[in-house]
Amino acid sequence: MMDLFWTLLLLSFSAGSCLVIPISAARPAQSLSGVILDRVILHEDSAATTTSKANKNNNNDDDVVSVDVGKSLLETSGAQKTLLIVGTHCADFNMVEYAQKANIYWSKLKEQGISRCILIMNGTPSSCRKLALLLDLDSDIEILSDPTGKAGLSFGVSSGFRPDDANLSPWIKVTVVGLGLGPPWMTLPAVLPGYFGDPNGKRDWIEAGLKQGQLAGRWPAVLELDGSNNIVGNKFDDFPLFSGWGRRPFELATLRLQNLVSIQLKHWDELKPVDDKCLTQLGGCAVVGADGVTLYSWVDRGLCDVPDIEGILEALALS
Repeated sequence: MMDLFWTLLLLSFSAGSCLVIPISAARPAQSLSGVILDRVILHEDSAATTTSKANKNNNNDDDVVSVDVGKSLLETSGAQKTLLIVGTHCADFNMVEYAQKANIYWSKLKEQGISRCILIMNGTPSSCRKLALLLDLDSDIEILSDPTGKAGLSFGVSSGFRPDDANLSPWIKVTVVGLGLGPPWMTLPAVLPGYFGDPNGKRDWIEAGLKQGQLAGRWPAVLELDGSNNIVGNKFDDFPLFSGWGRRPFELATLRLQNLVSIQLKHWDELKPVDDKCLTQLGGCAVVGADGVTLYSWVDRGLCDVPDIEGILEALALS
């Protein structure tokens, strides 16, 4: 009986693993045309100051510039490529993981011809700045503030469990998706590998995330660093039987615990969404090439269900 249970469970996971991309997500330069968002400038320089003063919007924030997302994607030309991440709210698992992966893989992404990274966050400019500061985001990554999540809806992301049910608390909707009890159904398949590990997985980005968090004083600390902050040891290196795996059991789960405790919960008041609908809204991403042609597209199907950047790099290498 238990064998039948696990067989059905695995079949349900594999049946739900087929990624269906909405037409809007496959054509972001067109679907996001006319979507105007605020660009958050983290590090002022003379050029940024000039642009800011020329394009100041109504919120009187000198660090914000208005951007037409679709038009910006159409400006990509030649061999240039843009990685567009249509994220979630700033205190969300998916948003934190998207930002960490983009930051950690930024140099490798540039090697594959990605000259721009546009990161949309469902938060106010101050919330976006806070998350960027907590994660030490590279100043080359362009951050757009989208408090109401309008870019995601235009892109075609999932709104989560029963998004139009005004009688159901958004917190109940988040709980249902978080426990894997309702559509979208891919939360558990995305979360469980963080506990089970993967013999063929890659852990470089996980160690880089853990290191950044550990240097920022986040808990738990599992790395041994030398005087130059190089990684010389990892507690998972001593994991019985599984230390040789590419990604050891509980390794990714530890990074997510670090994010939960020391970013999402500790800084909730500064990162929380201003629109409750953004609590359940998921995200997605795309790589856009010359003249807005889409080379890769993805929509999240649950919590922690963000794409593997290594997979994106492989796809770009073959394109």
